[in-house]
Amino acid sequence: MKVFNEIGIEDFEAWAGAVATKDKILEAGKAEEFDKYIEEMYPDGIGENELNDELWFSAEEIFEALGIEDNEEEEE
Repeated sequence: MKVFNEIGIEDFEAWAGAVATKDKILEAGKAEEFDKYIEEMYPDGIGENELNDELWFSAEEIFEALGIEDNEEEEE
């Protein structure tokens, strides 16, 4: 089932490690930009598990593409 053509990041219920990435995207006000980014990467849509994995395991690439600074490394 391809879900992301039907809903946006704001309505997606992320789980596990993807939650922090989703929250950071929303806090940065980049929800619309993320939706467009995913639509470009997956023009035929993307399933829930795949989207969650993208958020979880590709956070650095997503943040870079959206112009979000990842201060996590600096805080350690």
